[in-house]
Amino acid sequence: MSVKDLTAYSISRHKPYTPGEQPTILERTIKLNTNENPYPPTPQISESILAQITDLNRYPNSSADDLRSTIANLHNVHPDQVIVGNGSDDILNLCVRCFSDRSKSIGMLDPSYSLYEVLGSLQGTEVKKIPFKDQNFTIEPDIISQSGTNIFFLTSPHAPTGRIYENTVFSSILKSYLGILVIDEAYADFAPFNAIPLLAESERVIITRTLSKSYSLAGLRVGYALAGKEVISILNKAREVYNVDRLAQIIAQIALKDREYFDETTRKIISVRERVYKTFIDWRWYTYPSGANFLFTQPLNYSETSGRDIAEDLYKYLNDNNVFIRYFPSNQLTSSFLRISIGKEEEMDMLIELINTWKIQEQPK
Repeated sequence: MSVKDLTAYSISRHKPYTPGEQPTILERTIKLNTNENPYPPTPQISESILAQITDLNRYPNSSADDLRSTIANLHNVHPDQVIVGNGSDDILNLCVRCFSDRSKSIGMLDPSYSLYEVLGSLQGTEVKKIPFKDQNFTIEPDIISQSGTNIFFLTSPHAPTGRIYENTVFSSILKSYLGILVIDEAYADFAPFNAIPLLAESERVIITRTLSKSYSLAGLRVGYALAGKEVISILNKAREVYNVDRLAQIIAQIALKDREYFDETTRKIISVRERVYKTFIDWRWYTYPSGANFLFTQPLNYSETSGRDIAEDLYKYLNDNNVFIRYFPSNQLTSSFLRISIGKEEEMDMLIELINTWKIQEQPK
């Protein structure tokens, strides 16, 4: 019998998640394709981490108690309402493990974060993808409520557009949807408000966060979720015992507590985002107002025409010039757009300069 014959059915038909390209970083490489923070983490980390090296022979605290208390204090909730994971993807995986199976389906909007579908595939559960009706990317509570799913995933701000949704939208869903509502707030720190007040409204809401974006810790892999105590206790049943290592717990606490550095870097990113947004609007590029650390924009060529071919051409041109952004050609609503992470001010200036060069080269000779 071959290895293929011995492979689990769910794995044999599974399509893994495809992350953004991780290019070799050269002197002139500008990496704007995976929504990483362009600034390093708080310098307080390097001052404190050496003291932990001698304790690496010991297992970490299995429940990340100190880190959970830090998160609870930050959001004014009880520590028993917090669970910590190896990145927020780990938390999303726990949500799928605990609240879906062959009889309990998963719901998501399309387009959205493709990992939800990947995790559903691994679980062997049905994934119901509800398409957005148009480029307004409006969430319709009734459609979610009538989806017949057991757990539904929403990104807020939305990925890949960065659109912000009012909490009244989620409140409306929770009034009629009978399942678990997961609000994936990976980018919420760049938005003017968040969904945490909804925790007081329902025991069936889970809010996930990551330290990869606003805390500059993408290489560390720490995320967490906030929910009611009963939901957290269920998620903990499926959590690996030592899912967050000792160094990660300490570094995450330091980053979360340094509010001055967090506020400073977040303000810089938002300021640059708004400046680049204005540039795109001045160019008459259709660009979504963003509550994230990226912009989703529809490029125009020299004749002010948009479309899939034009977006793909600019994507390839920038890639050839070592500027890496993200392109999502598989969905009609996204195929004429490009997603651009917000880098440092000088990186975005170089991006704009390159785009201007592309527009000139596109003109007929």
